[in-house]
Amino acid sequence: MDYHEAADVLTGLQQRRPKLGVETTARMLAHLDNPHASIDCVQIAGSNGKGSTARMLEQILDDAGLRVGLFTSPGLNDFREQIRVEGRTIAKKHVSKYVERLVPCLETLRADNDEPTHFEALTAVSLAHFAAMDVDIAILEVGIGGRYDATSAVDPIASAVTSVSLEHTELLGETVDVIARDKAQVAPSEAPLITGTTGDALAAIREETDVITVGNDSDSEADIIATETGIPSPIESAVSIVGSEWAVETHLPLVGAHQATNAGVAATLARQVQDVSIDTIETGLRGATWPGRFELMSHSPRVVLDGSHNPGATATLGSLLERYEYDELHVVFAAMQDKDHEAMIQSLPSITTAYATEPAVERAETAETLAPILQMNAKTVETIQSVPEATEEAIETAGARSDDLVLVTGSLYAVAEARDRWTRLLVPVNRSSSIDIGVGKESDNAVSERVNPGYAEAMFETDKADVTTQCFRTTLRPAQVEIFADHVAAAGGFCHQTTVGSPQKLTAIVFGGTTRDLMTLSDSLVDAGHGLRHVGSQLQRQLTETTPVSVSGLNDTRTAVMGILNITPDSFYDGGEYNSVDAAMDQANTMIDAGVDILDVGGESTRPGAEPVPISEEIDRIVPVIEALSNLEVPISIDTRKAAVADAALSAGADIVNDVSGFDDPEMPFVVAEHDAELVLMHSLSAPVDPDRRATYDDVVTDVMNELTEQLLRAERAGIQRDQIIVDPGCGFGKSPAESFELVDRIDEFEALGCPVLVGHSRKSMLATMNQPDDERLSATIAVTTLAADRGADVVRVHDAGENAAAVRAAAAAKHPYRAEDDTTEIDAETEADDR
Repeated sequence: MDYHEAADVLTGLQQRRPKLGVETTARMLAHLDNPHASIDCVQIAGSNGKGSTARMLEQILDDAGLRVGLFTSPGLNDFREQIRVEGRTIAKKHVSKYVERLVPCLETLRADNDEPTHFEALTAVSLAHFAAMDVDIAILEVGIGGRYDATSAVDPIASAVTSVSLEHTELLGETVDVIARDKAQVAPSEAPLITGTTGDALAAIREETDVITVGNDSDSEADIIATETGIPSPIESAVSIVGSEWAVETHLPLVGAHQATNAGVAATLARQVQDVSIDTIETGLRGATWPGRFELMSHSPRVVLDGSHNPGATATLGSLLERYEYDELHVVFAAMQDKDHEAMIQSLPSITTAYATEPAVERAETAETLAPILQMNAKTVETIQSVPEATEEAIETAGARSDDLVLVTGSLYAVAEARDRWTRLLVPVNRSSSIDIGVGKESDNAVSERVNPGYAEAMFETDKADVTTQCFRTTLRPAQVEIFADHVAAAGGFCHQTTVGSPQKLTAIVFGGTTRDLMTLSDSLVDAGHGLRHVGSQLQRQLTETTPVSVSGLNDTRTAVMGILNITPDSFYDGGEYNSVDAAMDQANTMIDAGVDILDVGGESTRPGAEPVPISEEIDRIVPVIEALSNLEVPISIDTRKAAVADAALSAGADIVNDVSGFDDPEMPFVVAEHDAELVLMHSLSAPVDPDRRATYDDVVTDVMNELTEQLLRAERAGIQRDQIIVDPGCGFGKSPAESFELVDRIDEFEALGCPVLVGHSRKSMLATMNQPDDERLSATIAVTTLAADRGADVVRVHDAGENAAAVRAAAAAKHPYRAEDDTTEIDAETEADDR
């Protein structure tokens, strides 16, 4: 079964049905050989906060070294987002496998007039996947209620109810205490239920089961006190969690007093299911991010996306907004039909401009219905059906450098559509080489440097923009597709679209044309509506701007060479050779003379099986060397995954932090931002490399770019500018040799991220099968350096400076032969004779 067929099976199922209970889910699980029987499961229910709590628990247990499965709802763009193992979305081929097994059962259920809902079937698929991936713990976010939810087909070892408010009253009951009793049915049979509820809800839950309560410092009877103690930055809360015999102090990227309570629930769950250290809880909580939950997307203007979708959540959001200073508030608001819209809107602060809108969901309330309700709390109300367009209008109204705040809220579906603005990539593909010809027409695009011999006698009345073709791929919302295609056609380009294999709520697009066609297209999209003006801006940047070269050591004429200087006894190639300051200085000068542009100093090996180095020891290794190197004329990079080491290195004179873990230490982006330093951000599954940890990629380039996009947003949120960042796709770090070579071959596609790109391949195991005797993979390294430089890599990170610098120069000469000729030095007679 192909993936698109499997996806059609799942998305074709009904969303809701009158039958309640877990019987149908149990029948599907039995058909799949009861995969849940071999899994330890944790259930998390609640009106609000259950997704955030599940994500925090996942991060804590992952940091504790467990293999964790996570099932949440809804997905922002694709149901596959709802099923994750070790933080990675389920691969398409796995979905196909499980659905193919499930189809006969679905046919039987239909014959019995018992067709499951999409959520019930997805629950069964998730548990089958978790069993197949041999997870240690599966965390299940309850869909609705507790008693009759599909996830209640499992027998959990631990469970929580985060909060209870009036929601889904037609299914769960008309009062808080009735709803609380329903949710309490997720309680495990052999452990107390953990809950952050209060008042009538807590009283009702106590009547159903034993509990461990989590409350704030005003709740003297709570078993666990979880308190927000400060706001160290606009994107973090300081939290304190205190139990009878343990305490946690950390920062939390999910901000607000309510998230402190959720963190308390997550920490208590973690201690209940595993002997997790305090340090691990603190690090895990600080590393837990969750898209669309008071998520800061930009600073100028400040834009926040928050999926609060009921009165209780928007009341919490309103309180949270009170702590931020802003001039005017611009709100993009959408909601589902079954919500109390008036209560939601009235719980927000006074709104300057409101945009009533609606996401592309059947249950969405119309913008026309929401507009008069918004007038009760807004000075001005505009009705714009398209969420992306409403978001663009709000941002334009706020102004690029204003002190206004833009908020998108009311529904996670609306947040998902607005979030496209920051996550959509315009990826260059199949760029054809332009015909380099003599040009008879003066133009900024004229090509005069090199004349193709085949056209040497001809002078064409044209310019490069008319003959150079470019092609891009991206994804758009269904409502955007036809409008975009019409604009492409009007500009003279071509556009192809498909939903086969694309994310559930998005359409894959490939479009192209001559450079002039595409410039016309980018101009026309300004007034196209549906948020397409931002796509036009992205396209214009791709056509007119080169990759930023403001990072130290980079230039716009050739690939830069980053030379590796390991101050370690156990690195896989040169460990122990440069441990003293004098030896390191000698090697650094040798590399600079050989053509190195950046020196990368490392005090801890990340080779497979390497033992972690204590922070103090790593600092002692690298600081004296960096202090000595800081007087050299090339920038210094510190290769570390520890924020404390990076801080010491930057204070000692380093310019760049090369983080091979991709923010495994959640303090790292803040350290880099505080020093106004530059960053190499690498895609990695584990550091040091764990040879047993591999991911299943649908398309390694697309998957790595999407994951790097989220990390880039995290870096920018902390205050690092994108033009200060180099991205590294991470050859060899959790990728097979074939996947690593595909990353190198398609390295030009990473231009879509708007950052310089580094390739780190030197002497790695990806080259093992092409090694020569006594060569230690040097020849293959040089070959890949040449290939990477030709494909457009901005930096190569290598051990052997001279050989690789020569390869880079050769690749540059092939692209600019006359420039290479100009740079050629005179050859003395003896050298010329030797050459003969």
